[in-house]
Amino acid sequence: MDYIKEIERLKKEKNAVILAHYYQHPEVQDIADYLGDSLALSRIAAKTDKELIVFCGVHFMAETAKILSPSKKVLLPVKNAGCPMAEMVNETKLKLYKEEHPDVKVICYVNSTARVKALSDVCVTSSNAEKVISQYKGQKLLYVPDKNLGTYLKDKFDLDMDVWKGFCCVHNDVNKEQVIEAKNKYPNAEFIVHPECQLEIVKISDFVGSTKSLLEYVQKSDCEEFIIGTEKGIIHQMKLACPNKKFYLLTENLACYDMKLTHLEDVYNALLNEESEITVEEHIQINALKALENMFYYTDR
Repeated sequence: MDYIKEIERLKKEKNAVILAHYYQHPEVQDIADYLGDSLALSRIAAKTDKELIVFCGVHFMAETAKILSPSKKVLLPVKNAGCPMAEMVNETKLKLYKEEHPDVKVICYVNSTARVKALSDVCVTSSNAEKVISQYKGQKLLYVPDKNLGTYLKDKFDLDMDVWKGFCCVHNDVNKEQVIEAKNKYPNAEFIVHPECQLEIVKISDFVGSTKSLLEYVQKSDCEEFIIGTEKGIIHQMKLACPNKKFYLLTENLACYDMKLTHLEDVYNALLNEESEITVEEHIQINALKALENMFYYTDR
């Protein structure tokens, strides 16, 4: 079967839009109508006139799209594509923390479940976290769930902030020895990383930023070679954008298992059968939306 042809046919037939995260397989990225970081894709989905959203990513991303587009049908092609980091904080434990610390503002990474967002004061992404969290300087804070991005922000802004002990299974494993080895192997390359890496790695990088920021950086940089310290899916777009530059993945372990579960056949089946629909309870959707809108207040003005 020609999945690409069939996906295009079904997409038109069902008035659907396909969204794909940068960490998806190259062939899935290539059939998407929109490609990007998770929140940007969810906001695009909210603005489009398409009523069926096929989100090629992981569960929390599709949930966020549903929160922003409650009247639209959101499908996740692979039902069990999750995010271990998002599951490292849950509603029960966060409620307990809030009861014990009633004066604390909860800053929630967008890489979290709808139920956790609903208990939070504001959301942040890896690209806007600095801008948003600087607005809360001087207050008592809790950052959930990523300890590495949280520690990076706490260190940079000298915040009075507790940091949850969650982490990204891909980025957290990057270590100094790997970086030193890569820099010795590619002495002319710049080392660029995602802030989900540990602080000691971020501090020895040439540039730190969200996935989209890393892509934009290699496009603008005068450097011709880069050591990539994030999930390998982004290299597909880097090569398309900068065919004359060289990109070296820091380690082959930089591959997200869940992000790589989705294949063209899954996208086809999602469109054909309209299964694996994402739902969010109304009271959860309303409260999670408040945390997202608080973020938009600081980033959109």
